[in-house]
Amino acid sequence: MNAPKFRPLKFGVTRVHLQSGESGTQYLKADQDLQAFPDRLTDRLQHWAQTKPQHSFMARREKNADGTLGQWRHITYAQAWAQARSIAQSLINRGLSAERPVVILSENSLEHALLALGCLVAGVPYVPTSPPYSLVSVDYDKLKHVLSTVTPGLVFASDDRYAKAIAATVSEDMEVVMVEGHVPGRSVTAFEHLCAEPATAAVDAAMAATGPDTIAKFLFTSGSTKLPKAVINTNRLWCANQQQMAQSMPVLAEQDLVLVDWLPWNHTFGGNHNFGMTVFHGGTLYIDDGKPTPALMHETLRNLREIAPTVYFNVPTGFEAIANAMKTDDALRKTLLSRVQMFFYAGAALAQPIWDSLYESQEREVGERIVMGTGLGMTESGPFGIFVTNPFVQAGDLGVPTPGLELKLVAMQGKTEVRYRGPNITPGYWRNAEETAGAFDEEGFFKTGDAVKWIDENDVHLGLKFDGRIAEDFKLATGTFVSVGPLRGKIIAAGAPYIQDAVLTGINLKEVGAMIFPTPAVRTLSGLAADAPLSDVLASAPVLAKFQDIVNTLAQTATGSANRIARLCLLSEPPTIDKGEITDKGSINQRSVLSHRASTVAALHEGTLPHIVQPQ
Repeated sequence: MNAPKFRPLKFGVTRVHLQSGESGTQYLKADQDLQAFPDRLTDRLQHWAQTKPQHSFMARREKNADGTLGQWRHITYAQAWAQARSIAQSLINRGLSAERPVVILSENSLEHALLALGCLVAGVPYVPTSPPYSLVSVDYDKLKHVLSTVTPGLVFASDDRYAKAIAATVSEDMEVVMVEGHVPGRSVTAFEHLCAEPATAAVDAAMAATGPDTIAKFLFTSGSTKLPKAVINTNRLWCANQQQMAQSMPVLAEQDLVLVDWLPWNHTFGGNHNFGMTVFHGGTLYIDDGKPTPALMHETLRNLREIAPTVYFNVPTGFEAIANAMKTDDALRKTLLSRVQMFFYAGAALAQPIWDSLYESQEREVGERIVMGTGLGMTESGPFGIFVTNPFVQAGDLGVPTPGLELKLVAMQGKTEVRYRGPNITPGYWRNAEETAGAFDEEGFFKTGDAVKWIDENDVHLGLKFDGRIAEDFKLATGTFVSVGPLRGKIIAAGAPYIQDAVLTGINLKEVGAMIFPTPAVRTLSGLAADAPLSDVLASAPVLAKFQDIVNTLAQTATGSANRIARLCLLSEPPTIDKGEITDKGSINQRSVLSHRASTVAALHEGTLPHIVQPQ
């Protein structure tokens, strides 16, 4: 059988150096050095403003009078640079600093981008905050935690939707800036006033005073069993990581970069990886107001029918929706596949059936496959750390370290933990010395908690594959370890396209259970009306029969109690960001789900839960 044909893609790192240490510890690094990178991201912004001032930096659809999204509004590099300088002057006038930074409550927008750039020019850290902390939360506990941790001097929000959260959490002496709308009972500064301040020599002096160690932003972790931590992101971390990405993914500089992207900027994937990539390479980012949810995915598909990206990033749920749509959507296939050189996913496992469906549509439309890249990283690593090295990627493959990042492979609880050391690693957590001290080992390597294996022990140049989160793994009452990551991936693959994600249960019990978050596809499977309650859908005979088949199939391939699903239930209540059950990038937090749904776990294993599915 002939090997599949892929659209040509150059990989920057294909060989590694492996060195053995004490007690079986190993050290792994790329065989190429990290090249020079700028001291600050604003150096790149200024460069593009001078060399291609009229090139579009960013665009977003404007709202029509009826609330629908209309035509694209563009901002050029010259406009972005001028506006950033004016905003920087406004921030300097207010005496803001790392001790009194700018907190941004809102989702991705042109104003959010300009404010972020203004902060970078002025040397004032900004704190992009998860919008659900304001819009979904009832108690605002996480928002209060963010504000108390960073003590901002200015809080930004886009519109009235944030008024209630601001009134409940932001002190009267803290300035509030909004694009439109107001907060009842308090004064609000219009965003346009920040943009109207004439830049003076103070702006040039402030930017000149910034350097590699200047804090660019604070990014909060998602928070699971603990409150979110403020990860310090310096200019060095951000710029080094962008240079690492450029060397690992040469495609980024081969043509004018075009992104169509929804990933939230309060998260490192959207806010560091993609936003930073756009500025670093002088690309154009089309802000996608869609999202991989049933209510908003149509907007993403609309944008991808109109704008052809050169590389495309998403999470597995997004690629699943795109794969399903491309089966019948001719316009989507034509535009999306016209010039994209690489797909890239992160955030969770991508089931092989989704991968196969994407390949099938690609071969039908353009006669070749598009490489699906992936890797491993985290907020504390900038995020880019490990990247695949060839087009023949399988689910779970991670690849090799990016230039300048050294990996330490350490035996831990029967697995191998990967640790990071390099210029793209955070110096620590803001105002949290205890967590910072505990995050690094005696050699200065950051302890990720991620477990890895070799893709091929006989060829280290192929790199590593994911082996789950060490903290997620648990023991049964028999003392047998359950490796959560690989087993969860196996369940999702076996249940495609009906399983969104799975959370494994059975800590200190005799057998492994699974709580399943289903996809919208179960509604079609059920045969019930489109508006039927999800609880009725999940209790329907066709759905239960399908999951009976899935459990039976999994049982046939199980080799013991640690990888045999003995009981399964379907969850009608989706995971929530507010409770920390799901991160902004769409990945499930196993420990948080188990904590918040302890009664469901107990009922599942006691056999008192309705519609439990067990192998037959």
